[in-house]
Order: sequence, then C-alpha cells, then structure tokens
Amino acid sequence: MSIFDELKGRTGELKDKAAGLVSQNSGRIKDGIGHAGSFVDQKTGGKYTDKIEGVRHKASSMVDRVERDRRGDQDGGPSQTPPAG
Repeated sequence: MSIFDELKGRTGELKDKAAGLVSQNSGRIKDGIGHAGSFVDQKTGGKYTDKIEGVRHKASSMVDRVERDRRGDQDGGPSQTPPAG
C-alpha cells in the first residue's frame, strides 16, 4: 500500500473531524470572521467594504452549512444563525 492510498483512506476521517470541530466552535469561528473582516476593512480605509462584507457573509454561510450537514438537516433552507458582522 502506498502512502497515497493511506492518505486517501484518511480523508473522510479527517473531514468528519474537521466538521465536528467547526460545529462545536461555530460561534467562535463566526466571531473571528467578523473581527478579521473589521480589521481588514479598517486597514484598507473602507475602500473594499462591499467585497469584505461579501466574503464575511459567505464564510459565515459555510459555517452554517457545516452545522446543518452535521445535524443531518440538509433541507437547504435559510440558516438560523445570522452571519458575523
């Protein structure tokens, strides 16, 4: 068995572990997304506010999606948690 076969076999295991960590720490992750966006917005003098807000929203939505998938609630409806902001 090559190293690549071994790594391929662990991919699913690592993905599940990462999803569990995201789900357990979603509030902290969203806070970090919000703080990072505010920091970048401040450092750029508000020049890229619209783009930064878009990225913040997408990142928060990804965290919500991981949580929904982890719960098995894959209805695709709107998230219960507002995006970081």
